[in-house]
Amino acid sequence: MKKKIFPNFYYHHKNNKVRIIGIDPGLGRVGYGIIEIQNEKKIFLDCGVIETNKNKEEGDRLYEIFNDLNTLIDKWKPDIAAVEKFFFYRSSTTISVVQARGVIMMVFASKSIKVSEYAPSQVKLTIAGSGKASKKEVIEAVMYNLNLTRAPKPDDSADALAIALTKLNEEGFN
Repeated sequence: MKKKIFPNFYYHHKNNKVRIIGIDPGLGRVGYGIIEIQNEKKIFLDCGVIETNKNKEEGDRLYEIFNDLNTLIDKWKPDIAAVEKFFFYRSSTTISVVQARGVIMMVFASKSIKVSEYAPSQVKLTIAGSGKASKKEVIEAVMYNLNLTRAPKPDDSADALAIALTKLNEEGFN
């Protein structure tokens, strides 16, 4: 019997594992979460935030994101990425967040890492069962899916893990 591992993933590995990084974009804080699927089992590897210095110029903050995300990718070597889509709304930070997201997408492109994008409501629906799920419900679902005993902190990192889990769910790993 031939076993089909990761049928929908663009990357097939001899060692039957794939690593995904989820990203919750922002200028002040970029949440990240890294999960690995190994022999069809989800394994939590890392999560946290890239935090930029609010006293620096915007260009310098974007460069911090660029450098820190490159460092994360070099350390964890993800095969694929999932990034939250940004929807426009009236806010003084809208353009800054979109620019940060552009830097994030550029970093992944420069490393030839395929990116999937998900709307916040799609992440909530996939992870917590409702597109209007609360932050608490999403965090509880992340903890359940990854068998965590404590909530990932800060919330941006929990959101990034939820985004990564959405990609895994899309690929058939519930």
